[in-house]
Amino acid sequence: METNTVATVAEAVTVSLQELVDGTVSFDTLTEAFGPSSLGIIVVKDLPSTFSDLRTKVLSNASYLAALPEPELDSLTSPESKYLVGWSCGKETLKSGHFDTLKGSYYVNCAFYQDASLDSAPADDFPDLPQYTAPNIWPSPTKLPEFRGSVESLCGLIIDTAALVAKACDRYAEANIEGYKPGYLHHVVTTSLTTKARLLHYFPGNQEDESEAEASDDDWCATHLDHGCLTGLTSAMFLDEATSPPTLDPSSGSASGPLPELPRSPDPSAGLYIRSRTDEIVKVNIPKDCLAFQTGEALQLITRGKFMAVPHFVKGAKASPGQKIARNTLAVFTQPNLAEEVQPGLSFAEFARGVVQKNY
Repeated sequence: METNTVATVAEAVTVSLQELVDGTVSFDTLTEAFGPSSLGIIVVKDLPSTFSDLRTKVLSNASYLAALPEPELDSLTSPESKYLVGWSCGKETLKSGHFDTLKGSYYVNCAFYQDASLDSAPADDFPDLPQYTAPNIWPSPTKLPEFRGSVESLCGLIIDTAALVAKACDRYAEANIEGYKPGYLHHVVTTSLTTKARLLHYFPGNQEDESEAEASDDDWCATHLDHGCLTGLTSAMFLDEATSPPTLDPSSGSASGPLPELPRSPDPSAGLYIRSRTDEIVKVNIPKDCLAFQTGEALQLITRGKFMAVPHFVKGAKASPGQKIARNTLAVFTQPNLAEEVQPGLSFAEFARGVVQKNY
């Protein structure tokens, strides 16, 4: 892909939460959102009133977290989980073969959605998959007092919404796929112990050190497919960390509350891009008060290709002199339990092993 590609801004298919609750989303709408000629994404509006506050807290905390001293971040890593629990930076390989140091991630196993006492999926039957069975690690509640509670609450809201999207997909699949097990995708989303959240902090780029020749369109997150079922995404929060540094309050030693969010990206070209079925690069904007859900490879397998996984990437923001523009977002990957089959004879555990081995 060429550097500085000018992409079309595409309008994602949008439905209301109430339409999902009522089961009135049409098959044509689902085909437009997820089908063979789609962008593989649907936006859900009219979310619960708690969403906006939770989004602000969680995404602000991504900057506070990434600004913690290196020794503290090291203590929040989990080498035994292949760095897929807790803090991770520079462990994932990009298409160039280089390790990705442009963003930091905080991974959380969402087994708590099923049982608040669970920190992960049980390891009994899958001792070789610690990325799903290693326990969660949480930052110090003294320094980031609202981190864990807000992350768990926002993830719960996103999984609840994903379950409604799954119900709509099930209605379509039951009518269009011979032998499809009724309610299967809803079952997968609502009973999973392996759903994974990834809180992302894209570090401010050093514009002085980056030449035009070195820059690429997918500089913040290389083109990839998600390997779960439905990926829930918040809109990105853009912050200027030069004017609002994410430093802990010296008097209390803790985060001093939500950071001031920029009203929009300072670079209109920055954000989420999707490679369409016709190989066109299009930009998709997610409104701040909405959630988006993207298709993953497991969903493509489960629906026998009726709903297709979509290649996508994130383009970094060019900053003006004196700015330090960071981008924070949360992705929740709803995934089958490890023993669930994503196609006859292929469990999600077997499928996931190959994906992790390739990328980490």
